[in-house]
Amino acid sequence: MATKKIRSALISVFHKDGLEPIIRELQRLGVRIYSTGGTQRFIEGLGAEVEAVEQLTSYPSILDGRVKTLHPKVFGGLLARREEGHLAQLEQYDIPEIDLVIVDLYPFEETVAGTDDAAEIIEKIDIGGIALIRGAAKNFNDVVVAPSRAEYGMLLQLLRERDGATTLAERKELARRAFLVSSHYDTAIFQYFNTGREGEAFKQSIAESQPLRYGENPHQEGVFYGRLEDMFEKIGGKELSYNNLVDIDAAVGLMREFRDAEPTFAILKHTNSCGVATRPTILQAWKDALAGDNVSAFGGILISNTAIGLATAQEIDKIFYEVLIAPAFDADALEFLSKKKKRILLRIKEWHANRRSFKSLLNGVIEQDTDLKTESADELKAVTKKAPAPEEVEDLLFANICVKHLKSNTIVLAKNKQLLGMGCGQTSRVDALKQAILKARSFGFELEGAVMASDAFFPFADSVQIAHEAGITAVIQPGGSIKDQDSIDFCNEHGMAMVFTGVRHFKH
Repeated sequence: MATKKIRSALISVFHKDGLEPIIRELQRLGVRIYSTGGTQRFIEGLGAEVEAVEQLTSYPSILDGRVKTLHPKVFGGLLARREEGHLAQLEQYDIPEIDLVIVDLYPFEETVAGTDDAAEIIEKIDIGGIALIRGAAKNFNDVVVAPSRAEYGMLLQLLRERDGATTLAERKELARRAFLVSSHYDTAIFQYFNTGREGEAFKQSIAESQPLRYGENPHQEGVFYGRLEDMFEKIGGKELSYNNLVDIDAAVGLMREFRDAEPTFAILKHTNSCGVATRPTILQAWKDALAGDNVSAFGGILISNTAIGLATAQEIDKIFYEVLIAPAFDADALEFLSKKKKRILLRIKEWHANRRSFKSLLNGVIEQDTDLKTESADELKAVTKKAPAPEEVEDLLFANICVKHLKSNTIVLAKNKQLLGMGCGQTSRVDALKQAILKARSFGFELEGAVMASDAFFPFADSVQIAHEAGITAVIQPGGSIKDQDSIDFCNEHGMAMVFTGVRHFKH
């Protein structure tokens, strides 16, 4: 029978607020209530009848309260299917059915946020409560579960309006919520252990949600979870949007690689860099980054690895941009830039990098280590007769950083530490290369003596052939194709240098 009526309830909560009206309704309906510890005393204080779990199990609460409900007489009544075989065993062992479980777990996250006392934090890892939630949710065909205070309203409505009768769909919905609660709780505990004994990184991740104007498009809702203020000082401009945040994350990821380099400027659009340059001054770096693609720069995200002075600010102000990020702004530059009230100015406090990255897909989530690998000159393996010249090595490393932060398939063409052209998000590496060459030439760049970087290996020699015809003299790629030798042979025959990194940088 899909509809079930609540006749018995087990209640074990940490916070008691919101519980009284539920107890009153259970009392009105004659529901038998089991409880323990502080919850039992609270219910007794309301004048309601309650049976101690210790009386049911014939065991007291032991080990400083660590073991109270963990007993077959509790979990038997909770997990038993309401069918002949299971009901017979309940009768045989004198185990009562339990139709409703109300649990409010120990406040683990709040404790971590409020103390460094490891012993106190460990004691707030709920064992019995989480087991009750999972057991009741598993047996949703017969049992109702209220896994947190957020479900009290729904439960109270069922008690008042239908005298505790529930449908299968309602019980299943509450079970869904229960597993959401349990998965969030276990994830919080994992994050505490995963970030060190004191859990500092976990504490920093605890934040209230911040509603955004919308998501990627106006018809989509958006929310940000995190502490943006720990990473940035927002100096001025309109509220950050979903797309702003995604682009800012990409910009910081790229510029983090240049944080200790000479002055470097980057321009990004839709998470992809359309201009990057390293120069003796940030003003020149800005000009040469913009020269890489002054069309795509319109409405872009701008980021510098060093302070922005007035002269640079005045040049930047000549175009429309969404966000400007820098470690510092000179006072006169800040005064000048602040005149545009809608332009977002962010002072970056630290070049933070998440060591784990997550993506939701297919009704679930995938997780991986963040790609924090950056190749150095001594890690490059020359595979051609001709080795790259020292200045080419610098350009190859520069291009390799740029290619790492573009969507695959991707190719970067660079010279004198300037992004000349890029092709990204293509379904073939040849198409990415052709796009890069076309973009470079459309903005007036000569590719003679430039270098090429690829995020993954070349399956055929066609890419290096096209690059050679365009004037490319040196190539950096991971290697690893069964036809690597074809590309090496072509380079040898045409006086090109090629180095392998052994590291692929796919970015999907």
